[in-house]
Amino acid sequence: MKLTLLCVGKLGASPESGLAKDWARRATQTGRASGFGPVEIVEIEPRKGGRAAEAEALIRRFGTGMIIACDERGQAMRSRAFADHLARLRDDGVQHVTLVIGGADGLDASVLDRASLVLAFGPQTWPHALARAMLAEQVYRAATLMAGLPYHRD
Repeated sequence: MKLTLLCVGKLGASPESGLAKDWARRATQTGRASGFGPVEIVEIEPRKGGRAAEAEALIRRFGTGMIIACDERGQAMRSRAFADHLARLRDDGVQHVTLVIGGADGLDASVLDRASLVLAFGPQTWPHALARAMLAEQVYRAATLMAGLPYHRD
């Protein structure tokens, strides 16, 4: 199952970008044997016009498959539950999952309405660059759980 982290904003050569890319690379390598991956990060340029304009650009990139949106009003999940959710999607034959992080103003309702899951990283507000790195790390953690590796500790 291919995973795409579809993110509004270009991070360039920032430390957070390096972290996100490293976790995505690790997830791809680790998940290969269990049919999980590849994991790619796709950046969308922020748009004038706010959430609605960004939503149009995001939706054009969705393709087929499941959408998981990241939003502060979403459901907080433990890492193992997130991994189990992704494993169920894979086992149900979903071939592509797109995980979406919006821009500075968040995600438009048109994106949230298309999501099969709206995920939150808790009640705090996180910078988008860190949220991207955190999401990539959780995808890697899910890959290690599926592979039975000792990275995660309950």
